[in-house]
Amino acid sequence: MRLVSWNVNGLRSALSKGLPDFISKGKYDVIMMQEIKTDSVPVTLHSLGYENFAFPSKKKGYSGTMSMSKTKPLSVKYGIDDQKFDDEGRTITLEYPEFFVINAYFPNSQHGLTRLDFKMDFNNKLEAFSERLRKTKPVIICGDFNVAHTDIDIARPKDNENNPGFTKQERDWMTRFLQIGYIDTYRIFVKEGGHYSWWTYRFNARSRNIGWRIDYFVVSEELKNRIKSAEILEKVHGSDHAPVYLEI
Repeated sequence: MRLVSWNVNGLRSALSKGLPDFISKGKYDVIMMQEIKTDSVPVTLHSLGYENFAFPSKKKGYSGTMSMSKTKPLSVKYGIDDQKFDDEGRTITLEYPEFFVINAYFPNSQHGLTRLDFKMDFNNKLEAFSERLRKTKPVIICGDFNVAHTDIDIARPKDNENNPGFTKQERDWMTRFLQIGYIDTYRIFVKEGGHYSWWTYRFNARSRNIGWRIDYFVVSEELKNRIKSAEILEKVHGSDHAPVYLEI
């Protein structure tokens, strides 16, 4: 199965920057998008041969997730049963015969860390949700985690200490989450730094590769022997994020 996840930073914007062509050429089985910023699925996406599931934020032009599947999933769940997060459309879970796939858009802890507590609460609630699912079958979690886990996941770690997405609290949670039985799939294949999935639009950051790796495919360890490849599609443009890819 070929899966791709992409924070599109506005679905309608991404449509004008080649998203349909990316989907058609990629021949992906499951496509997960974050930060769709719309409350409806554009007509263009209905003609690409996928079942479409959108979970918009109640706040207009903000957040939201969307999942697309070549085959009809056994079930679809919107949210994690916590209204403050579900009102922002942060997760869609598709169930397949052999595993669950959670499409997640983790909160940004924001300038001044004004949303750090909100972010950490979401992290813990999503972890608990995933662990409940995992009692039934393995879990794949993908999306924008909004955290650079280690120093090699960010171009300038010293300059960003305690900045949103690189606080000790966020990084420690990611470390602990992986320790309870989850795998950062990209790090199976790529051990060195210098590979990122997000670059600010300012300062020509992308062309200079001054970025952060904050988009992940994480799988529960029961799937470890089924992982065939994991990549960052760094050459794909259309957002300030690059898509990330997993084949199992």
